[in-house]
Amino acid sequence: MFPNAKGSELFSVLATIDPASQAVGTLNTGWISAANHLGIVALVQTGTLGTSATVDAKLQQALDSLGTGAKEVGGKAITQIVKATGDNKQVLVNVKPEELDTVNGFGFVRLTVTVGVAASITSAQLLGVNPRFAPAEVSNQAAVVQVI
Repeated sequence: MFPNAKGSELFSVLATIDPASQAVGTLNTGWISAANHLGIVALVQTGTLGTSATVDAKLQQALDSLGTGAKEVGGKAITQIVKATGDNKQVLVNVKPEELDTVNGFGFVRLTVTVGVAASITSAQLLGVNPRFAPAEVSNQAAVVQVI
């Protein structure tokens, strides 16, 4: 552990699906290299879900930042969130680089969030944790405008 490190030095905001009323359909983050962190955490958040709405999310892997050969990361899909119990919830999905198909060259990850039935308030982030080269905050996406 790093008792003298700031929290922001230990993780990076790599990609986001910004908070919004997401229409029925799928939104994806960009493809992120898994090489710079010892782990990646996806954070999926719901606000108020539409009538009978559902929210699904999963991690996918690819050979490059263009998404070549995209496929799912096994065991990295959330249990569907439903309107009856799903307003204002959060789900965390952890993945380590060794859980990717790196033997076959898969080293990029993205998060996919799908809203079904009715538009719903959602947001999501891909966070890189435990950077291979500190501080992690230098890997933040450009939309991170302040670290205090």
